[in-house]
Amino acid sequence: MEIREATADDIDAIRSIAQRSLESTYTEFLDEDTVADAIEQWYGDSFDDALEDDHSLILVVEDDGDVVGFSQNDLIGQRYDTGRILWLHIDPDHRGGGTGVRLLVRTRERLLDEGADHVQGLVLEDNEGGNEFYADNGFERAGQREVEIGDETFTENVYAEDEIGEEGWGAVDELETDGETIYVSYGEAARGAKAPFYSAYKSEGRQDLYGWFCGNCDSLENTMDTMGRIECNNCGNRRKATRWDASYL
Repeated sequence: MEIREATADDIDAIRSIAQRSLESTYTEFLDEDTVADAIEQWYGDSFDDALEDDHSLILVVEDDGDVVGFSQNDLIGQRYDTGRILWLHIDPDHRGGGTGVRLLVRTRERLLDEGADHVQGLVLEDNEGGNEFYADNGFERAGQREVEIGDETFTENVYAEDEIGEEGWGAVDELETDGETIYVSYGEAARGAKAPFYSAYKSEGRQDLYGWFCGNCDSLENTMDTMGRIECNNCGNRRKATRWDASYL
């Protein structure tokens, strides 16, 4: 699985995923005409401008060569220090395997790298699953705003990150590997050359460390030496040493 910035070649896939996602999740409270208006409004001819905007960030999830999800984001404010996750869509056929959580985590990291001091997530008030998604992954509802879709006005909930305490950011992903369950804590990241490494635990309470999870290739086949260097044996992602080696002094 690769998460990268979108290009013009991804527009058709993004539009298709958005339509499939809206039709599978949003039709309980949006009629067909409103869904069609939303697709044209956000992913029509003007979407090219969003790709080129310096204060816009659009990421796609690619799996085996196919785009299976995307996030649409921007930076706002006088100093462009507020990162907003406007939309995060995963193709209905690729939900349930942690793809959405990983995209959320990588989106948050990229927005912070682009200069955001804090990150918000926006989701329609009537989207029960979307609201639960943010609440389950380290965000809390901080306010509301109005959004127009076609000729109608809807309420969006604005989510902000919970204050990060000693336990770290609240996004934890449950994964099955080699017949056992491990828990990846996305709030505990170590910067790697290709993507971060995340702490993986044997229990949801994050008490017994299992190892490191490579954010570039989703592998647990990683090694750490006595200097704190981490290397993924699968894709070569690396973290530099975190301690001095006295033999070189």
